[in-house]
Amino acid sequence: MTIDIRSMGYVRVASTHLDQWRHFGSKVLGLAEGRGPAPDNLYFRIDEVSARLVVFPSDVDRLEATGWEVADHRALQAARDHLREAGVAFEEGTPEELAERRVQELVRFQDPWDNVFELFHGITYEARPVVTPYAASFVTGDQGMGHIVVPVTDDVEALRFYTEVLGFRLRDSMSMPGEFVGKEPGSKVWLRFLGVNPRHHSLAFLPMPNPARCVHIMLEVEKLDDVGRALERVRKNKAPLSATLGRHMNDEMVSFYVRSPGGFDVEFGTEGLQVDDARWVARESTAVSYWGHDFGGGA
Repeated sequence: MTIDIRSMGYVRVASTHLDQWRHFGSKVLGLAEGRGPAPDNLYFRIDEVSARLVVFPSDVDRLEATGWEVADHRALQAARDHLREAGVAFEEGTPEELAERRVQELVRFQDPWDNVFELFHGITYEARPVVTPYAASFVTGDQGMGHIVVPVTDDVEALRFYTEVLGFRLRDSMSMPGEFVGKEPGSKVWLRFLGVNPRHHSLAFLPMPNPARCVHIMLEVEKLDDVGRALERVRKNKAPLSATLGRHMNDEMVSFYVRSPGGFDVEFGTEGLQVDDARWVARESTAVSYWGHDFGGGA
C-alpha cells in the first residue's frame, strides 16, 4: 500500500522581496492576486481554489513547501499510518497553519533531501470566479496546479522513496553524465518524471543540490497564444529568460522558462501530454526537447 496523492495542490515560497513577487506573479505570469488570512502574505489564484501560490515574508528566498492533495480524512489517516510504517517522521498542521492554508487537515514531513511536503485535504474554493490579468485560463482540475522539480543528491534512493513511500508512478526517465553533478567520469545519473494523475508528471527530481530547494515549477495554460503573450511580457518587464520557447520530448509541453524572484525557474507552457496509467509504458527520452529550449536563454 502507498499514499494516494491526487495532485499537486499548492506551492509556498519564502521571500525577502514580496514586491518583486507581486510584480512577477501578476505582470509577468498573469496570475490573479487573491485574498487570504495573513495580511502580509501574497495569495495567487489560477482557478477556483482560494490560493495555489502563496508567498510570505522571510529572511531567505526559497521554496518552503509543496502541498499535495489527498481525497479526504480517511485518505490522510491512511497516509499517516503509511508514513509511520515507513519510518518517516511527520508533524500535524497547527490550527493557525490550517486557517492560513484554508485546509481542513494537513501533515508535514521532509524527504531525505530536506524537501518539505505537506499532505492535505479539504482546501477551500471560491464562489467568485477567477479573473486573471491577461485573460489566460490555466489547466488544473484533476491534474492539479502543475508540476514541480526538486533537487536530490541520490537519484536511486529518490526513485525508491517517491514511488514506494509516497506512491508516485514512474512516467519517464532521462540520463545525464555523472560528471555534470560531481560524480565520477563515465557514470550516469537519472532524472525521473513521476505522476499521480493524467498530467504526464507532477513531480520530477534532479540529482543536483540547489539553494532555492526547487529547480522549477510549471504552470500550464490552455492556449498557445497565452504562452506567446506571456513571453512578450517577460521581454517587456525584463524578467530573466532561462530557456527559450521549445517543445519537450517527454510531456510534449510547448513552453519557456523564466527565473523567479525566488531563485528558481517557472516553466510556462501549453499542450502538455495526458496519460492513461492502464496503457502507459515508462521509457527513456534521449533529449530534453524536440526543438527549442535553449537554456542559455537565447544569448
